[in-house]
Amino acid sequence: MKGVLIILDGLGDLPVKQLNGKTPLEAAKTPNLDFLANRSEMGYMYPVKPGFIPESDEAIVSIFANDLISSTRGQLEAKGAGFKLIRGDLAIRANFATIDNTKNGNIIDRRAGRTLTTAEAEILAKDINNKIKLSNDFVFKPTIQHRGVLVIKGGLSDNISSNDVNFYEQGKLREAKKTNLCKPLDEEENSQYTSNILNEFLQQAFEILDKHPINEERRRKGLMPANYLLLRGFGIEIPKLKIYKKWGSLAYMPLEIGFSKLCGMETETFEYPKLKDIDVYKNLYEGLDKMCNLSIKFLKKNNKKIDYVYLHIKEIDVPGHDNKPFEKKEMMEYVDKTLFKFLRKFAPPNEIKIVVTGDHSTPCKLKSHSADPVPVLFFHKDTLPHENKFSERTAVKGSLGKIEGKDLLKKVGFVR
Repeated sequence: MKGVLIILDGLGDLPVKQLNGKTPLEAAKTPNLDFLANRSEMGYMYPVKPGFIPESDEAIVSIFANDLISSTRGQLEAKGAGFKLIRGDLAIRANFATIDNTKNGNIIDRRAGRTLTTAEAEILAKDINNKIKLSNDFVFKPTIQHRGVLVIKGGLSDNISSNDVNFYEQGKLREAKKTNLCKPLDEEENSQYTSNILNEFLQQAFEILDKHPINEERRRKGLMPANYLLLRGFGIEIPKLKIYKKWGSLAYMPLEIGFSKLCGMETETFEYPKLKDIDVYKNLYEGLDKMCNLSIKFLKKNNKKIDYVYLHIKEIDVPGHDNKPFEKKEMMEYVDKTLFKFLRKFAPPNEIKIVVTGDHSTPCKLKSHSADPVPVLFFHKDTLPHENKFSERTAVKGSLGKIEGKDLLKKVGFVR
């Protein structure tokens, strides 16, 4: 093994009062990451380009030196969720969400309060698939927590606007308080037809979900009903991505699974722990624990088989969206005492290079992605002791300097 790329989702942050003017990364006690930092070059990276607010898919696509137009999130997530797609299948990323009603369209929560259990999502999805009647065949599949994937068959258009109220359109955060209809973005007849199909699907979905016994019970318990679906990342073209055959990936979120497979990586997956009650952070820590421990096993097993490994850890992004800096700090500390503790002992004797960075910044105070750069740590045997802490501030002063995502792997020698 020559190198390991670890992407901590939503890593970058801004100073917060709760942590005495430090970022969660600065405040975290990370002795093992600090050990690596002391023997690393550091820099700061704009995952796509300066001023651009990336979605996770855009960041990953860019970091692996692909053009953004070569992919769409829906297609990546559908591939990761196990769909067998053909050209023209419209693949879409979906969220279970909470709205007041379709007349007002006020969004109460984009993720149904993050309390939708796996069992509830599966029951709701079953009724969506069985009860919605469209002129085109479709499949809706729940994935992890509030997330899902919708695939509609039949040579449709993907030049359609999202009904989501908060997403990153052309690198800028678009926010609204009301849901939207899906609209054609050109004057093609097929685009109008597709938008009509999508809006019919959404209306029927609301009628099924809003009065569903699952949601009536959730209301009785004081929980937000999962009575609506937000759609984004429309795609009909199977992504054309650069191939990384000498790479291996351990992935568990549909986006990263789909991306890794389409890049030709040796991809291993595992089932994410089911969300059994309303404690989503307990579930996130279960997932984090499973990923860190399986990553260690994956690295040991493939040390002599794979040149480079890509590990993507999702959980750290969530407390950024929820404005929970202490949770973000504690998650980083957990990764440090598990995965980085192992790497501290594993990498140096095997002369393995390590790159640690994020796919985007998710500042707690903003509760969303931002255009701020993410720190980059590059550990390798030829580096003299230098900084003793990996953070946003130390990274800006590092010798790697400013990096754009498309240049990262070449900069650290993971590709030629």
